[in-house]
Amino acid sequence: MDETTKVVQEYYNNAVQDEWERVAGRPEFLLTCRMLNRYIKLGQKVLDIGGGPGRYSLYLAGKGCDVTLFDLSTENVAFAAERAKEQGLCIQAIAGDAREVDKLVSDMYDHILLMGPMYHLLEEDERIKAVEAALKLLKPGGIIYVSFISMMGGIIHYMKYAPDFSADPCGYEYLENFAARKSHSGDAFTKAAFTDQSEVLPFMSQFPLDKLHLFAQEGLMTPCESNIMSQSKEVVDAWLDLCEKIWDREEFLSWGEHLMYVGRKK
Repeated sequence: MDETTKVVQEYYNNAVQDEWERVAGRPEFLLTCRMLNRYIKLGQKVLDIGGGPGRYSLYLAGKGCDVTLFDLSTENVAFAAERAKEQGLCIQAIAGDAREVDKLVSDMYDHILLMGPMYHLLEEDERIKAVEAALKLLKPGGIIYVSFISMMGGIIHYMKYAPDFSADPCGYEYLENFAARKSHSGDAFTKAAFTDQSEVLPFMSQFPLDKLHLFAQEGLMTPCESNIMSQSKEVVDAWLDLCEKIWDREEFLSWGEHLMYVGRKK
């Protein structure tokens, strides 16, 4: 295991509860589930690569899917398995590196979620390995869901929580890359890769996939999330409905912190 992978693994081993709670009831989770619900049906086989402590795995298992969670963090895997047991759900939970998932998992799947590895594989060739390994396990006609942390996600974080970006050793370099419309990899909350939205489709176009969607997982709500999510369920649902109606419009990609590419294997 290389040093960067060790750093990322240790980070998530020590942040299981925080990661479990991070997306609970938030636009990122709610809108992503709406996308998954469009395509994933009862009884289908799903592989959740980089699924952390299992929010999406348990959600899909609860809908009657045959789910395998695969994550770098041994603590995440143990947590997800215990949660599944508590909830009376059946999932497989396996620890391993996304770049080698095809060596550790042998089944073929109707759907594959790849929603963590693109955040932490710092070099493009390593991200390519992870996608290729996943696609070896995806049935022809199956659908893959690949998430990226957007460069705008870092900017939103600075604006919300750390406006004095000069206090961050990487702050000036990050903003210079952002201004130059370049992606950025290095130190952040842990070792992390931030992807400029202009690079997502060219990156994914090298794989045997037909694009179905590219959307911001938080929709429009990131800047005013706390205000919107404090409203009644009817108001929140109305905003989620709006985000779903416009989520394929390119001009709104920059409103989100995470971008998801959805593609069907040729």
